[in-house]
Amino acid sequence: MRCKTAVFFAVFQTFVFLLPLWPADPQDDYGKTADYLNSIYGIDDNAGLTTFPVLNIPMGGRSEGMATAFSAISDDISFIEYNPAGSSTLSKSELAFFHNNWIAETKLEGVAYAVRFGDFGLAASAKWLYTPFTEYNLYGERVSNGYYSEGAGILNASYNFLSGYYFSGLSVGVNLKGAFRTMPDYTDNLDAIIPGSGLSQSAAMGMLDIGVLTRFNFLKYFGSRENNASAAVVIRNLGPPALGEPLPTVINAAIAYKPIRPLLLSFDFNLPINMVDPTLSELPSMALGVSLNITNFLSMRAGAMLRAGSSRVSVGSAINLDRVSIDINYTLDLLTQSQPMNRISVGIRFDLGDGGRKQKSDMVDEMYLLGLESYASGNFSDARHYWEETLRLNPRFEPAREALTMLNSREELNQRIEGLYSLD
Repeated sequence: MRCKTAVFFAVFQTFVFLLPLWPADPQDDYGKTADYLNSIYGIDDNAGLTTFPVLNIPMGGRSEGMATAFSAISDDISFIEYNPAGSSTLSKSELAFFHNNWIAETKLEGVAYAVRFGDFGLAASAKWLYTPFTEYNLYGERVSNGYYSEGAGILNASYNFLSGYYFSGLSVGVNLKGAFRTMPDYTDNLDAIIPGSGLSQSAAMGMLDIGVLTRFNFLKYFGSRENNASAAVVIRNLGPPALGEPLPTVINAAIAYKPIRPLLLSFDFNLPINMVDPTLSELPSMALGVSLNITNFLSMRAGAMLRAGSSRVSVGSAINLDRVSIDINYTLDLLTQSQPMNRISVGIRFDLGDGGRKQKSDMVDEMYLLGLESYASGNFSDARHYWEETLRLNPRFEPAREALTMLNSREELNQRIEGLYSLD
């Protein structure tokens, strides 16, 4: 275990220490690259018109390492910020804690929990963004201080419709979200604290996320029951304005594809909608992500978000132990700053088990295979017994139903043949 941990941190540190060496002088190669990219992608004149920035800042985890291109993946606890349909298809229940060093002295803490019961998933999360708020007068004297903070909470529910052996189902989910911001009191022109001034700028608002997710096989070149492609459509932060300011409502369309077993590619397209004045909506953005499983305990990921005025790249890595996964992500804004802006997020996920789903699935497979063996040896009554037991354990296991249909057809044919002989 010590060897595995050492390998993980050695690989991750390579990313952390090499990426900041990207040249930062606007006159060198970095500056030329930034100017060129900005000339193509431009600056968004409508940026910053929405409220509650905490809704746009990721908690961390695998999703941030892929530059938030995660809506169509949604296969771990990170789904809760990107696609509410993800909870009904999680393989295991999870509990996670996140810490994200954002810009300057701003930090974000988060916690999330998800559990699944058959085709029904439930989850909850909360995150808190805080930054020091200090006011100085003309003489450099501190006249007020405190913390500006924002928070968001989510209650999630989703259901996977029509799931079976051949079709993974259509997952539909909803997030009920609440967000708030608090601000300390500030001073007037005479440097006197204005009682209640912070409260007048504070706000709270409720909103919805609605998501749809489906998984399927497409150009699959490896053997596995796991679907190698997925697609999603999500509407996030749908709700009324807060103190006249619109929420950061976004319509998202996403796809993900696994060409080979260790490699996962993802793409998200985001269309912001200003619900107060649609003509003031931000420009569309997109995110591309890649994840690669190096070994069964080590995975790497990277991604790029292309967004007018705030594009960035991310790299990350995870070490997967028995029941714990540690995610570390490094985000570098290379495209829109004259100086690179670096930040690191850390997430710890705890595997709380699958509620016996894997054991039941293995038993279903065993019963089905015993039925095939009995059928091949000519013991049709035992074959029927095993396949009926398979369907009792999992009524949606279509191969067993097809096998019983075949067996019934064979018996009907034998009865017809026997009937013909009896007429002779």
